[in-house]
Formats: sequence, C-alpha cells, structure tokens
Amino acid sequence: MKTNLVTRGGMEILQEELRFLWHEERPEITQKVAWAASLGDRSENADYKENKHKLRGIDRRIHHLTKRLEVLRIVDYSPEQEGKVYFGAWVRLSDDDDNELFFRIVGPDEIYHNRKYTSIDSPMARACLGKEDGDDVLVKTEMSQKTWIIEEIIYNYIPND
Repeated sequence: MKTNLVTRGGMEILQEELRFLWHEERPEITQKVAWAASLGDRSENADYKENKHKLRGIDRRIHHLTKRLEVLRIVDYSPEQEGKVYFGAWVRLSDDDDNELFFRIVGPDEIYHNRKYTSIDSPMARACLGKEDGDDVLVKTEMSQKTWIIEEIIYNYIPND
C-alpha cells in the first residue's frame, strides 16, 4: 500500500500534469480520433487505432491522478526536523568502500519526476527515518542487507539538474 504523503512541490507537479492531460493533451488526441473516425472504416485505420490507444492511456492516467490527488496529504518542512531524517530530507550516505548515495525522501507518487528521489516506502528511506548525522543505517531487503553511514541531512537543497 502506498503512503499518501507528498511534498508541496510534488503536489504542484502532479496537479500540473493533470491539468495538462485534461486541458491540452486529451482534447488534442480526441480531435485526432474524431478526424480518423471520419475517414470511414476504423478496422484498418492506423491513425484511429493509435490515437484511440493514446486516449485510453490518457484517460487511465487522468483517473489515477484524480483519485491520488484526493487522498494525498502535503507535508511541509518544519524547523523541528533539522538534524534528523524525515520526509522531504535530502540524505547523503556513504559505505565502507567509499560508495556514496544522495537522494531525497518523497512520496511514492513523486519518484518518477526526479531520478534522485526515493519513495518513503522504500527500504532505504525507511531505514534512514529518524536517524542523525553519523548514524549507521542498516538497509535490509529480501536479497541482502548493507550498512551505510549518514554523512549529511539537508532540507533546503535545490538541485540544479
């Protein structure tokens, strides 16, 4: 089951996606379907089939976003969070082999918009929650377990990519 949390920025992105799909993408594809349908025999009309398929995908996404936006709860930054890992934090971890990870803990609906985001529902994020700089983090998955060290926790980081 997905957690129903989202950052304010994540909510804005999802709302903009819904607006775009509903007011721009869907009307454009609907016009193409109507045009292709007006040509006659739909059974062999590639434009009709392709755009009808796109329209079904858009409608599925609109339905999904509408339902998710109804239940999502925005979690804003609070100064009390400083020094510990909570929702919305950027976290830098390292391991004994000098491997490094840097990611932001966000809601599961946000992870598709930025490759540096990880879902709060992931084993990595769950293991980090409530930890402080210098703490060990034991990440367990079905396949393995690994220990990381928290090197940095940032709440006001703005990525430039």
